[in-house]
Order: sequence, then C-alpha cells, then structure tokens
Amino acid sequence: MCAGCFTHLLADGRLRDQNATCPNCRTEISKNNSSRNLAVEKAVSELPAECQYCSKEFPNKSIDYHESTECEDRPTDCKFARIGCQWRGPIHEVSSHEGNCAHPRKSGADVMVALHAHDAKASEDKKLFLTLIELLSYEKIIFNDLQLKPYRTDEYVHRLYYETSRFSAFNHQWVVKAIINKSQRDPHESCERDITYQLILKSKTSSPLPMHFFVLRGPFSDIKVDTQIYKHDFADTEAESPFKLLPLPDTTECNRLLAAKAINFRLIMFLASK
Repeated sequence: MCAGCFTHLLADGRLRDQNATCPNCRTEISKNNSSRNLAVEKAVSELPAECQYCSKEFPNKSIDYHESTECEDRPTDCKFARIGCQWRGPIHEVSSHEGNCAHPRKSGADVMVALHAHDAKASEDKKLFLTLIELLSYEKIIFNDLQLKPYRTDEYVHRLYYETSRFSAFNHQWVVKAIINKSQRDPHESCERDITYQLILKSKTSSPLPMHFFVLRGPFSDIKVDTQIYKHDFADTEAESPFKLLPLPDTTECNRLLAAKAINFRLIMFLASK
C-alpha cells in the first residue's frame, strides 16, 4: 500500500471515529502496527512505470526525474507567458512556437493588460512580505509551539474537532480550535478536505487586544503550510476569532495531518500597541 492510500485510510478512520481497516482483508491498520517493507519497496522501485507524457516505460525509481527533466513531451510554458501568451505544450515544440509567437509583436497597450495581471500578483506577494516586516517591528511578539489534539462533540452526530491545551501569551490564556471542512456533517464522504482554525481568548480582558497571528511549521512538526496572516480585535464580547483557513497545499497534506495522532505547529502572535 502506498503512503498516500495509507494516510487517506487513516484520515477516513479519524473522521468516522472508527479504526482504519485494509480495504482488501479488513485487518485493522494504524501507524503503530504497520511498518515499511523495505524489500518490497526496493522491488517496486525497479518495476516499470509509464511516463504520463510520452507513455514510455521507465523504472519506478527514476520516473519522477524523467518526467521533470528528461522527457521531451513534458509540458512547458512559452517564454513570453509574462506578456500574455497562454501557450503550453511539449518542450520539444517550444522553440518552434516561440519563433512564431505573436505576443512579442503586439502593441504596448495589449501587452500592458498581461503585465498588469502579473504586477497584481507580485504586489500581493510584496504586501505580505511588507506586512510581516512591519509586524516584526512590534514591541510585543510571542510564539508558542502547540499541539492540536482530536476530540468529539457531544452532539447526536459526534463531529471531529481539534483543540490545543491552554497556553499563555501577553498575560492572557488562549486556546486554538480547528475543524474539518467547516464542520461538514460527513466529511469522510468528501474528496476535498480542508482545516480551518480559530484563536480563542480564555481569560478576561479589561481592554481590547488587537492581534495579528499566523501558523507556521515549528521545530517539532513537519506541517506544510503557507503564510497567511490574520487579524482580530479580542475583547470580552469578541473572545473568539472567526474560523480562518489553514493554508495547506492540498487535500493530501490535510489527510496526512488527520492521520497523525496530533498536529504540531508554531503560532506567532503580534499585539499592536495602544
């Protein structure tokens, strides 16, 4: 069984609140009673695999390198993509296409449309960078290495959620809570999965707490997460931030986290000065 299928089964078991079982023999499986079979892995690495682009067969262990570097049919973009060319085709045709590409001969006005779109994306990336630099200049910054553990609600249909233990930051008590697919009734029936989380103030405060926060990989975790900064003004009447998306790259990473006993991460918090 490949790693992707294994973690998917464990994630389904977590969502169903059941022990994961092998789809063939129905034996219970878990990370504790499963181990890598190195002999089988080596044998499988020598088996032929078909390239998704040229349909030729190569040993399993070298197929990734072939598809990314060697294959003459691997897809690539035109070098004029930045000025609006949408062509995407096999790499062996790129030279002939670029020689006949009409975009270098377009007017400046036509090219500016594509450049504006490119600049808009670059501007968003720069905005995130500048926001982070500004936050790092704050006087009050703190980080905590936390662990989300799975729990079940007390409802008739026991929904899965995750929560950390209480932790201290800026002389207050906090927890982080996370849910799957926005607490969808049967998330195990969905192929697409995501995790949203919220920061919750657990202690009383005499004044508002304007807070920026975001999640990243810590020293005790291997979570793959993009940087997305969120803001919420905490007060006694606004003790819970809205649920915010944990920006994972894909459903596979979400399944991998669900398959684990707990989710380790680092939370950085920035308190704005009054």
